[in-house]
Amino acid sequence: MDFEAINRQISLVESCIDHTIPVQPNEKLYVGVDLGTAYIVVVVLNNEKQPVACAMEFSQVIKDGLVVDYIGATRIVRKLVNELNQRLGRELTHTAIAVPPGTGSKDCKTHSYVVESAGLEVTAVLDEPTAANGVLGLQNGVIVDIGGGTTGLSVLDKGQVVYVADEPTGGTHLTLVLAGNYGISFSEGEELKKQNDRHDEILPIVRPVIQKMATIVNSHIHGRQISNIHLVGGTCCLTGMEKIMEKEIGIPVYKPANPFLVTPLGIALNC
Repeated sequence: MDFEAINRQISLVESCIDHTIPVQPNEKLYVGVDLGTAYIVVVVLNNEKQPVACAMEFSQVIKDGLVVDYIGATRIVRKLVNELNQRLGRELTHTAIAVPPGTGSKDCKTHSYVVESAGLEVTAVLDEPTAANGVLGLQNGVIVDIGGGTTGLSVLDKGQVVYVADEPTGGTHLTLVLAGNYGISFSEGEELKKQNDRHDEILPIVRPVIQKMATIVNSHIHGRQISNIHLVGGTCCLTGMEKIMEKEIGIPVYKPANPFLVTPLGIALNC
């Protein structure tokens, strides 16, 4: 796996948050909408599948992969899509979306309805770890997507997904532990979690939650010949958490420089 190439690709998405790359009026665009527990992210790629624009907003309208505030979710998606339409000087028309592994058809349709409310036609519905593999290109191993509400995983064999699973433990649980430990609000706990210079301080506090995530992964890969695990998702931005999981699982664990944007980019690549 070429981690340098992956990190360069993610870096391009990061740069497109503040700087829009011009596109042609009739150029084919690829769009990915990631309805996350903590953030809703929209990524746009050009005809060559290179990032040209990205927009995101913190939200609490999704819980454990399920839409719990339909009106709030539709409002945010419409806002982000309208923003990108203005930045690009044209209307986005199609998108792919992703859901946690094992999400039922009814809940998948709800995700689709949210996105369609912004005037986008949904062309593909993927599970999140599989979407992430559009970026990673993993042939054999496990992709673990740890978002705000859930820990999802896909087992790949010769490039094919042979097993998926999802359980409700994610970044929200880290935030709750931090808020309780420091006696601060949930929102303050979220902000604390994002402060890279304090990761060494907070890592021991949230270690039990990370160990639980590792236990979840272990339970789903037990009995399988797994040689490597790759972490994606916003929660994995916590410095050093991959080392804790590697110690618990006993298998090499890797993550890109910015695991947060891997899945949104992978969704767009599958549009």
